[in-house]
Amino acid sequence: MRRNIAPAELARDSRFHRISTVERFSEPRPGGDERKMDPAAPDVGERARRQMHGIFVGEIQALEGAGRTCFDYDTGAGSGEVPFALKLDMARQCWDEARHVEISIKLGDHMGCGIGEYAESVTLFEAACHDDPVFRLAGVNRALEGLAIDVFNTMRDFGSSVDDPVLHFCEDWMLADEVTHVRMGSTWLRSLTEGDPDRRSRALEFQSAVDDMFNFRGARGEGDEASIRLARRFRTMAGFTDDEIDHIAEQAAAARQAS
Repeated sequence: MRRNIAPAELARDSRFHRISTVERFSEPRPGGDERKMDPAAPDVGERARRQMHGIFVGEIQALEGAGRTCFDYDTGAGSGEVPFALKLDMARQCWDEARHVEISIKLGDHMGCGIGEYAESVTLFEAACHDDPVFRLAGVNRALEGLAIDVFNTMRDFGSSVDDPVLHFCEDWMLADEVTHVRMGSTWLRSLTEGDPDRRSRALEFQSAVDDMFNFRGARGEGDEASIRLARRFRTMAGFTDDEIDHIAEQAAAARQAS
């Protein structure tokens, strides 16, 4: 088994259709996805299914990313090494993500969405390919798992708005896990960079770049028009400071204004 495999080498079967990150972020967002899903809109079912499929492939890549972090580094205290306890946390996250994949498949069936119905980009896994484990924690556990907090919180509330208790329950269940994953990232990032403010600062800059990309040209935000609501309460529980959350909100607002 090789370490640090390339995103293009992730195995998928014939049901999946892969697109590049450039294609993913340059394609028009159909159906006005920058706006909040309206339960009364004629295309709401299709938009919800597309969102669910995006969550599904994201969970696969989150599983792969956490698994690679367990395997790609030796145990130790060097810049390219990690404490054994961190590997245990990543192994626990793999267990959670595998369960999320199963839940997402069943939710897709429930919502009428088949595997491979929408395209998959490997952008999430790309953030898990940095040589420095601190950057992986910043990009994956804080930026992308933080996004998962926002998405699951939004989809849970959407489930309530369309009177779908199955969707509400599943998203609420996975949301609790995501708070734990982000909290682990916040704790380990601060622990591994204690006494090394430059490394911490560069990792947080990387996180900010990933966050900015996944604002989806303003789809995420705090206003009623946002299709992905920034979940302040759960982010605080996961170890984000108010200043960090304010920064993401400002990025999102700037992206919306520029789009």
